[in-house]
Amino acid sequence: MNAQSSKAFLALLAALPALLLGCQKQSDDGAAKSSPSAAPVAAVPAPQPAGVVRIGYQKIGAPFLLKSRSADLDKHLSEKGAKAEWTEFKHGPAVLEAIKAKEVDVGYVGETPPVFAQAGGVDFVYVATDPPAPKAEALIVRKDSPLKSLKDLKGKKVALNRGSNVHYLLVRALESAKLTLKDIEVVYLAPGDARPAYDSGKVDAWVIWDPFLAAAENAGSRQLASGEGLVDNRLFYVARRQFAEEHPELLRATLDEFKALSDWESKNPEEASKILAASSGVAYEALLLSEKRHAYGILPVTDEVLDAQQKIADSFRKLDLIPKDIKTRDAFLPAAVYADKP
Repeated sequence: MNAQSSKAFLALLAALPALLLGCQKQSDDGAAKSSPSAAPVAAVPAPQPAGVVRIGYQKIGAPFLLKSRSADLDKHLSEKGAKAEWTEFKHGPAVLEAIKAKEVDVGYVGETPPVFAQAGGVDFVYVATDPPAPKAEALIVRKDSPLKSLKDLKGKKVALNRGSNVHYLLVRALESAKLTLKDIEVVYLAPGDARPAYDSGKVDAWVIWDPFLAAAENAGSRQLASGEGLVDNRLFYVARRQFAEEHPELLRATLDEFKALSDWESKNPEEASKILAASSGVAYEALLLSEKRHAYGILPVTDEVLDAQQKIADSFRKLDLIPKDIKTRDAFLPAAVYADKP
């Protein structure tokens, strides 16, 4: 984003409260039960804890770095009579499940989890995005694997974390080889379980993201395909809709700090890698490699971005990976307060 666009983006963020006040508030709950002798009474949604921004994070990623360097966020939130609370999760789909349960207000996830979440009735909104990072995820095989191309995957076992960003990469990679999910055996495993299954040969290939990808490559794994030319691999900042509508000033303060963090991380990949290595158990060398493939900056969610998400949703619906049609624009605030306009 150039200087002029950045100023415009920040100016729009500053106008967030006024814009959002005009949005119609939506309850996460259904209507209350009624009786013949009484008029229906609207259900009261669970109240947002006063002065709290609940942030979902993983040990690897931007929210953990923000947590480790949270002095500025603490200061800015305290000026608004608020504070941050942090909850750790193992992967993006779990963050969105916590948003559905009204236990998290702001999260950071890949491009695929929001599609599954919206189809599952999670009332969230897209609020910002990182630039695309297609090289930060890949379909890999062991260095001694006889598999040489994507076509060789036919009939093989491929591991991935269900609902994660690499789910779409697998679909697109197979399409590029004129294969489908029916041509392989998909084994759903979280990264902590997938790595030993992969190393021991219980699965033939693994679709995975950084820094787990970088760690496997440093151990000799080969890529059959990265996301380059197949997927965008964006990371999204998402928020619980009710929180975004009712506490825009807290959301804006949090996003401002994520932007400052991204600026710092782009200039300090070594220090960021050391912080993440200490928390995650992933080797520093793998994290440094993944930092170099990371895309920095926080961008607004535009029509182009939502169209790309819609493409994922339509693809998943066609494959019956999600139970119903969705419109990604329904998960975006109608005021379009994050649009980057001159």
